[in-house]
Amino acid sequence: MPRPVPTSVAVAAGSTALLALAVAQGWLGTDVGRGANFCERARPGAIAQPANTLSNIGFVVAGLLVAHHAQHRRHHRACAGPVMSTGVATLFACVVVLLGPGSAAMHATQSEWGGHLDMLSMYLVAGFAAAWAWARWARRGTAGFVTAYVVSVAACEAVGLWPDPVPVVNYSGNLAFGVLLLGAVGLETALWRRGETSRVFRHGVVAVASMLVAFSIWLLSNAGWCDPDSLLQGHAAWHVLCAVAAYWLYRLHASEVRAT
Repeated sequence: MPRPVPTSVAVAAGSTALLALAVAQGWLGTDVGRGANFCERARPGAIAQPANTLSNIGFVVAGLLVAHHAQHRRHHRACAGPVMSTGVATLFACVVVLLGPGSAAMHATQSEWGGHLDMLSMYLVAGFAAAWAWARWARRGTAGFVTAYVVSVAACEAVGLWPDPVPVVNYSGNLAFGVLLLGAVGLETALWRRGETSRVFRHGVVAVASMLVAFSIWLLSNAGWCDPDSLLQGHAAWHVLCAVAAYWLYRLHASEVRAT
């Protein structure tokens, strides 16, 4: 039986320790300005962008909250037949946790490898949302979900190789991330309309609303509505709100039960 809390705590502790060691030892490479477009001015010291770095703690907290709920949800509607297994919920908890150190790697170092880790962590979450929605919509089992997940992340990595800027979101990897999330929303809507399962719909509303507000702040801060020397950063708010969205997306999935 998967144990969500110990597993996610181990992932959080291990990935955070590895990040701290990588930053201290310079394993991620030199500062090449990755993430410098997110307003906050780089400061001397180990952490280039403190607000944009430390705000990623929100993802670790969200992942641990997911794990806590997953471990104890047998006390809540356990007899109703939840669609999301404890194993899948544990995987999602770990993926959300990894968003924290992954994104922090870029903002702390502004290095090329830090940027790659940041994007990979984003792909892992968006790929999960899209693959889980598709597997249920297409009535596929675990193998179908895993296959779709791997394909989704690999496709994002391939799209991210496009070197030219793209409108609105600037980077092709951001576009791939957004397309996966939009696809997940579309499939979740189709599943809701099909009516084979029931769920707490307001959880999905909170997740989508949080993401929309986060994206609006992301756009405004990138458009220059920011103070580079302030510790109050729009991109830091983006991180916190995305963590909120990830948690409530899980709650939507955790509430889904098979119709009787």
